[in-house]
Amino acid sequence: MRIEIPKNCPSCKSELELVNSQLFCRNPSCPAQGLKKVEAFAKVMKIKGMGPRTLEKLCFDNPSDMYYVSQEHLQAVVGERIGQKLYDEIQRSLNTDLATFLNACNIPLIGATAAKKVAQQVSSIEEITEAKLIEAGLGEKARSNLLHWLATAYKEDGYNEIPIILAKVEKPNIQQKGNVCITGKLINFKNRAEAGKYLETLGYTVTTGVSQKTNFLVDEEGKPSSKRKKAEQLGIEIVTIKQLEEI
Repeated sequence: MRIEIPKNCPSCKSELELVNSQLFCRNPSCPAQGLKKVEAFAKVMKIKGMGPRTLEKLCFDNPSDMYYVSQEHLQAVVGERIGQKLYDEIQRSLNTDLATFLNACNIPLIGATAAKKVAQQVSSIEEITEAKLIEAGLGEKARSNLLHWLATAYKEDGYNEIPIILAKVEKPNIQQKGNVCITGKLINFKNRAEAGKYLETLGYTVTTGVSQKTNFLVDEEGKPSSKRKKAEQLGIEIVTIKQLEEI
């Protein structure tokens, strides 16, 4: 049976664009895309109870809608008990940090790692400039995406009106010692995430891949791997975490 490729978005009826065998709706006002943005935002901000079914009932178009809905409206739509819990969760999420907030805003290429780098350079969104983003080590595309978001969606979608209270993060005076990538099993850490957090306290920037900017590859297992092979090709020093502690 021949399957006909859909030409229009089932949610907003806009024309779909075919890119590398995948269909994309480019309508920024598409309800389905808006719902996904709100769901992703709520997940990063750890707002419990904001699942797909609840969001469909509430009909939020963008994340800022959550912060201007009344307690009474929530209770009328999802019930008194659940509505009260949702309202409390939303209010609790107002106290957050800049890195978490930026990560939640669905900005392409600005995930948890990039958002954390930005937050280490500035203490508020108003302080974000291209110069600061360069200092944070963001690539050209990531910088462009974040600055474009600040000039458009940040105000157009009401993110700037969310009454968040950003926690003041004290910037530790740690000497930066280089970029580190981790591969294989570790001796004294349960996983790479735990080891990565520890190395950051020592002044290392932990990356997920090996590149020419990588200074060290942590490989305590010593088994052949694509990361180890690339590190050897680039002449990158392969070390243990104990050796990094001694630098």
